[in-house]
Amino acid sequence: MREKILNVIEKNSRIDIKELAVILGYSEIDVANELKAMEEEGIICGYHTLIDWDKTSIEKVSALIEVKVTPQRGQGFDNIAERIYKYPEVNAVYLISGGFDLLVSLEGKTLKEVSLFVSDKLSTLETVISTSTHFVLKKYKDHGTIIGAKKVDEREKITL
Repeated sequence: MREKILNVIEKNSRIDIKELAVILGYSEIDVANELKAMEEEGIICGYHTLIDWDKTSIEKVSALIEVKVTPQRGQGFDNIAERIYKYPEVNAVYLISGGFDLLVSLEGKTLKEVSLFVSDKLSTLETVISTSTHFVLKKYKDHGTIIGAKKVDEREKITL
């Protein structure tokens, strides 16, 4: 039951419990109890709204920062990751494979604001060896959702 619920709500977190129960073939009370249990266990960590900021008048710059760090004895990358994710500008921090150790996703109002965050806050942390900043120029797909998808005309063509 859990996997089925998670698969549905990952794509639509606003789905009504009644509708979710019908789709999955379970009772509403069973679905509600399972959702509550998964929230309490930390399996469901939050519910989010995906916004196409390009369609608003709000200026926002997104960046992905690759960070190479010196892991701490007995702590690995956990302490430095925690220090980084506590900054309000930071949306996500991932431990990654490859030439860098962490991938940091963050947002700011301007390129300069993001650049200053990297140079003044991130790069100055004692275990940070180097960073590489990549500004997001356009999002095509995010969290499984196509951003700015063109509307397809589903009307049937009729020729005479």
